Amino acid sequence: MAGNGTQIGVPAGAGRLGSSADLTAFLMALCGQVGADYYMLVAVINDTERSDLRIIASNWVYDAVQIAGPQLIAALVKSEHTVPPGRQPRAIITHDAPPLPGVLSGEDARLLDVLGHGEVYPLRVHVGRQKLYVLFSTEVPGQLAAEDLMRAQMRCCYALSLIPDLIAETAQQDPLSDRERECLYWVSEGKTTEDVALILGVSANTVNGYVTHAMQKFGAPNRAMAVATAIRSGII
Repeated sequence: MAGNGTQIGVPAGAGRLGSSADLTAFLMALCGQVGADYYMLVAVINDTERSDLRIIASNWVYDAVQIAGPQLIAALVKSEHTVPPGRQPRAIITHDAPPLPGVLSGEDARLLDVLGHGEVYPLRVHVGRQKLYVLFSTEVPGQLAAEDLMRAQMRCCYALSLIPDLIAETAQQDPLSDRERECLYWVSEGKTTEDVALILGVSANTVNGYVTHAMQKFGAPNRAMAVATAIRSGII
C-alpha cells in the first residue's frame, strides 16, 4: 500500500512520452506507486455506442477485457462514482458481488470480482477537450489510499497534457488497412493462416505479411497481442 503520506512524484519519463510504449511504461509506474494491481486508460468519443469507447492503455489480462466487454467498462467510467481532479476518489466495490444500482448488476459485480477487480476507482483526467478516464483497481478492497490516488490523478493529467496529439491519435485513429483488419479479425476467430488465405482469396504468405504489418503498427510481439490490442481499441 502506498498510503501513510507517501509522496508520489511524476514517474520517470513522464515529460518525455513520445510513443504508446512510453505511455504504457508511465502508467505501469504510476500503478505501482499507488499500489494498484491494474490500470486502464480509456477515451470516450461520443458517450454512446460501443465504437465510441477506446482503451488506450491497460494491463488488464486479455480474457478480462474480452469477458467484461466495452459496455461494462463504459458503465464504470460513466458512473456517478467517477470524480474529476481535486475531488475525493470514490470506490466501486465488487468484492462479494454487491449490486450497485444504476452502475452494476450483482452479476456484473461478481464478474469483475472474479476477474481480479474487487475494488475499482474511476477517475476523470482532464486533457483539453478529450474525455479521458483512468481506472485503478485491486483484487482486495482497502489497499489504495485516497490521497495517493488524488496525487496520481493529477500526475496523470499533467503527463497526458504534454502529449495531446499522441492521445488523440491513439484514441481515434484506426492504423490498420482493410486487409490487415480482416486478417486480424479472422485470426481472432481462431482461423489458421491457411484458412484466412482461403477466405480472402490470397496466398498464405500474403496473410502472414498483413498480420506482421498489423503487429508492427501496434508494437505487438505476437499475433495474440495484436488481436488483443485491436479488440481493446474497438478496431475488430
